[in-house]
Amino acid sequence: MMGLDTNVLVRYLTQDDPEQSRIATREIETDNVSFFITSMGMCELIWVLETAYNYDRSTISDTLKKILQTRQFAFDNKALMEKALADYKKNKGDFSDYLLGHESKQAGCDKTLTFDRALKSHALFQTL
Repeated sequence: MMGLDTNVLVRYLTQDDPEQSRIATREIETDNVSFFITSMGMCELIWVLETAYNYDRSTISDTLKKILQTRQFAFDNKALMEKALADYKKNKGDFSDYLLGHESKQAGCDKTLTFDRALKSHALFQTL
């Protein structure tokens, strides 16, 4: 298994740089190799797709779903990423906020305190 940095995954997904995209594609599509994507890497990927590429929420959600379903990708906590993705798809908060909330709940927290108004109605959070 190989760790996968966000910039390699971005090149693979966007195919925006001919040379780096070719290399990323060659590496990721190599047979019998799996790649580890961290929660931080997934959050970073979403941030890049939103801010640098202006992808909409629906496109990002579909992309994340496909990444999470791809057999050759492994994750530090896939179940929590799937829960965060479900929240991201149907609510207004950021994927990273929902992931943080689910991680806190898994650690035994009753709620996660936040100033983020987009999370006001979500059960994982208490807005201050």
